[in-house]
Amino acid sequence: MLSFTENKDEIIKYLVSKGFLVSSDFFDKVKEEFDAEELCKKLESCNPKPFILSEKVFLSLKEKKDSEDNLNFEIISEEKEENRLLILKNYVEVNKKKEVMDFVDYFRARYNSLKNLLMNRPELQNATSINRILNKSDKDRVALIGIVRDKSTTKNGNLMITLEDLTGEIKVLVNKNKPELFESTKDILLDEVIGVLGANSEKIVFVNEILFPDVPVNNELKKLDREEYVVFTSDLHVGGKVFFENNFLKFISWLNGDYGGEEHKEIAKKVKYLFIGGDLVEGVGVYPNQDKDLIIQDIYDQYNKLTEYISKIRKDLKIITIGGNHDALRLSEPQPIVDKKIAPGLYELENVIFLTNPSMVNIFSRDGFPGFNILLYHGGSFPYISENVDSIRKNGRLDRPDLIMKYLLQRRHLAVSHTSTLYVPGNEDHLVIDRVPDFFISGHIHKTVVNNYRNVTLIGCGCWTDQTEDQEKRGIVPDPNRVILVNLQTREVKILNFED
Repeated sequence: MLSFTENKDEIIKYLVSKGFLVSSDFFDKVKEEFDAEELCKKLESCNPKPFILSEKVFLSLKEKKDSEDNLNFEIISEEKEENRLLILKNYVEVNKKKEVMDFVDYFRARYNSLKNLLMNRPELQNATSINRILNKSDKDRVALIGIVRDKSTTKNGNLMITLEDLTGEIKVLVNKNKPELFESTKDILLDEVIGVLGANSEKIVFVNEILFPDVPVNNELKKLDREEYVVFTSDLHVGGKVFFENNFLKFISWLNGDYGGEEHKEIAKKVKYLFIGGDLVEGVGVYPNQDKDLIIQDIYDQYNKLTEYISKIRKDLKIITIGGNHDALRLSEPQPIVDKKIAPGLYELENVIFLTNPSMVNIFSRDGFPGFNILLYHGGSFPYISENVDSIRKNGRLDRPDLIMKYLLQRRHLAVSHTSTLYVPGNEDHLVIDRVPDFFISGHIHKTVVNNYRNVTLIGCGCWTDQTEDQEKRGIVPDPNRVILVNLQTREVKILNFED
């Protein structure tokens, strides 16, 4: 039994992990002992299940009798059923000292998660463990799944990959005389999990085909049965000298239906969700001599200014946001939500929902329609991927975030290699893309781009800042003052430009 008054933070984390957000007035009525698990059981039995826990929800739960199978929340649910938002994936911090075994558990969890995805493919359903292949004396066709431990080029110009599973390791060879396979193998990074079809000979597998976890070819392109819109943006960088304040205010005026032609005003009224992909503020001490680029020197004041902007947005529009590397957060991923002590004003806005980086939500689900899964990732691994994946390096690097996102979807992981991003090890890899999204949203590299991969809409959000000297050094050329507007009825995507 946990007391809400003494353990609010722990209870909130637990409830968020179960898919519920807590409004400030919820604790006004919760003064006595209350079992969090028992609370969640009651909430799960509600029809429809409430998304935001408010005072009204708590009072109704108290009146719910054990004999009742369901409690009708139609009149007190904070979300109308047709606009329902569900949190599918959101990191919950576990405070414990990290040890060597945490890294071992982390990669075991990654391997097992991606192995399960690969085994959904017919060719790999009967995959053989590596130790059994090594014990085979005869030449035979084999299928196996392993994590890439090493990759090298032989003296004959072929590619040799060392694969490892929980039973051992084995070398697999990709012949340069298979040009299509050879070129795709060049893109393989260390630590990704792949499937291999080939022929076993003297403890080496000669590869005929390499398979990735990937998005299913028959992935459905979902469409809503009515005209509703969502807007995506990222990298506000409030507090920087080169923040485009006037253009951002123009965007807010458009959201409120006060800017643009009549057609645009009508569309703006139908925008139900605004997603912000991180770097809400410019931050302090993010890179050397950053103070020279700041117009607001204090991190608290930066978030106060951000709150001033966000509070101008109409309250019936839900704002879902994650953090980024410029926010007041640790750099290691998954990044937690922005702390209430840093941005108290934002927490007072009832239409703002903080999520971790990465996270996944579902919007507009109802009986007979599964809704849209939206994967949010700021993009910390993107620079590494752009420089270390052969095909992306040759075709645009950081100018092509859509190619990076496609690559990560094929691998079903947001940071494939050990050094591609800082991460928090544990018994679960939160960077695995275990569900197929309908929309994959990113920011970080300030490029506005839209593409489609197997009916997943790839959206690289631009920014609201001009280029700084630090960005120039890192090869980031910003694409500012643009937002992505999506019609969920048609899945048509438009880029709106709010530049002067």
